[in-house]
Amino acid sequence: MASLWEITIKQQIGKLTLDISLEDLFEYAERNQIEIMQIKNTHLLALAKLPFHHSDPFDRLILSQTISENLTLISRDKLMKKYKVKLMWK
Repeated sequence: MASLWEITIKQQIGKLTLDISLEDLFEYAERNQIEIMQIKNTHLLALAKLPFHHSDPFDRLILSQTISENLTLISRDKLMKKYKVKLMWK
């Protein structure tokens, strides 16, 4: 959900242009069985403990979700390497 929230905001302020509408993006995710993780209390508790290597609030939330759920994060953001998280696509 954090990624979709960020996409929505960046599109709204003109920092991102999509070739499809937000509605189509959400439908695409659903059609392709892409699970949209909701933001849980446990994610926010992990966020509160996260070191400030990265200041982007969306990335910090995604990191906390990854840590809380013991997932692998797919990112090319070099700052993500500073966290104790399984990382793919470095």
